[in-house]
Amino acid sequence: MSEKKIIKLDLTGCKYLGEIHEKIRLAFDFPEWYGRNWDAFWDSLWSHMEANRVEIMGESKVPENLKREISVMNRLLEDMKRDCSKYENPEDHFEYEVID
Repeated sequence: MSEKKIIKLDLTGCKYLGEIHEKIRLAFDFPEWYGRNWDAFWDSLWSHMEANRVEIMGESKVPENLKREISVMNRLLEDMKRDCSKYENPEDHFEYEVID
């Protein structure tokens, strides 16, 4: 079994949605042309992510006006987890955890 790659996404200090997407782009190693929106995030999870696990820090510290955006991100990660669980190969499974 190969070693799992872990992405650590730290949202501490984010005050704007653009900052969240830039931290996502860097942590996930998405290309410079990453669209910085939730549709692009979903597409990039499938086309560019090579990790089996994502750990999210600082989520509880984002401003109240960004909480909805964080919920969208978590829902997409949950969808990714659900979709990957359908594969028989354990190497294809995905998990994420909010560590605050």
